[in-house]
Amino acid sequence: QVQLVESGGGLVQAGGSLRLSCAASGRTISYYTMAWFRQTPGMEREFVAAIVRGGDGTSYSDSVRGRFSLNRDNAKNTLYLQMNSLKPEDTAVYVCAARANALISLRSQGYDFWGQGTQVTVSS
Repeated sequence: QVQLVESGGGLVQAGGSLRLSCAASGRTISYYTMAWFRQTPGMEREFVAAIVRGGDGTSYSDSVRGRFSLNRDNAKNTLYLQMNSLKPEDTAVYVCAARANALISLRSQGYDFWGQGTQVTVSS
């Protein structure tokens, strides 16, 4: 079983950048497909991006493609989300997730382990 802890959130102006980290413990993340979701009050979790175990395959939602970049450092047991050109509509709690499956899932129900999340607020 893996434990996930996110960091790197904060307040940023529109057009700015943030890098989120998801540090894993308990088991190496090389066993897992990893993803970021985001959630706003009253809404379901929204898929943001995911990366396969070896890091050679990624998937992004249409709303972030071209602005966000996902990568993983299996040696450091950490997942990163680089967020550029941030918009107010990116404001949400960003949550890291892991699934013990080689394939990417766009659905939150497809993931087995979750962090607590980190707040990202983008001001206009």
